Amino acid sequence: MDFEAHRDQLRGVAYRMLGSLADAEDAVQETWLRMARADTTDVRNPGGWLRTVLSRVCLDMLRQRSRAEPVPDPDPLPGADEEFLLAEDVGRALLVVLDRLSPDERVAFVLHDVFAVPFGEIAPVVDRSTATTKKLASRARAKVRGVPAEPVDVVRHRRVIEAFLAAARVGDVETILAVLHPDVARRADGRPEMRGARSVAEEIVVFGRDAPVAELVLVDGGLGLVIAPRGCLRSVIRFTVDGDLIGGYELISEPGRLRGLQLALVPPDLP
Repeated sequence: MDFEAHRDQLRGVAYRMLGSLADAEDAVQETWLRMARADTTDVRNPGGWLRTVLSRVCLDMLRQRSRAEPVPDPDPLPGADEEFLLAEDVGRALLVVLDRLSPDERVAFVLHDVFAVPFGEIAPVVDRSTATTKKLASRARAKVRGVPAEPVDVVRHRRVIEAFLAAARVGDVETILAVLHPDVARRADGRPEMRGARSVAEEIVVFGRDAPVAELVLVDGGLGLVIAPRGCLRSVIRFTVDGDLIGGYELISEPGRLRGLQLALVPPDLP
């Protein structure tokens, strides 16, 4: 069996399941070790066999991780490295939302919805019947693909928030002022409230280095942003939109508060 011919695809599967390049590499290496110890003479579909082994490895790692204390991202700032680029390709928002799934939900969702693996092949991996595996993936899908809360004008809110994000990425005070209400209020965990467009804009210029790793998501049914270097959630921003301007926003970074938020992807058909 030519393992190297499948290595890149296996790493892509593992990265989406685990959300960490180092963990993905470990999972791929463990898959190679299991292949080396197994009798693969009669394996007719090497790619499928290796994907199944890898998926079981990833599932074990996810289950162990869910029982352990969370470990902070040791180097959350973006850089021109492989994992940063990989997170760009996969999508930081997707990686953040996948982290909210149970281990079994995540494996079922990634295999079926991302890589189109049939449920009959996924069922043995998660040790469930095919029918139960379908329900597992459906539950995961509902969590990942959110529905905007009503009766919010989602289209207008999206336009305003994307204009805010674009201005923050430019990093110019006057550009940022153009998207802020004069009486805008900024709230943040562990910091006093700040009011007034110019003060808020000047702070955004100073701390706007996070803007390149921010992505649009649904936060408790409303549009917001996640700041997630390499797909690791650091903070969430919730907005108040006033007309065509940002009337206020809250920067949430306290771990307990982050865990309590419902995060989902913005529907792809949203204008």
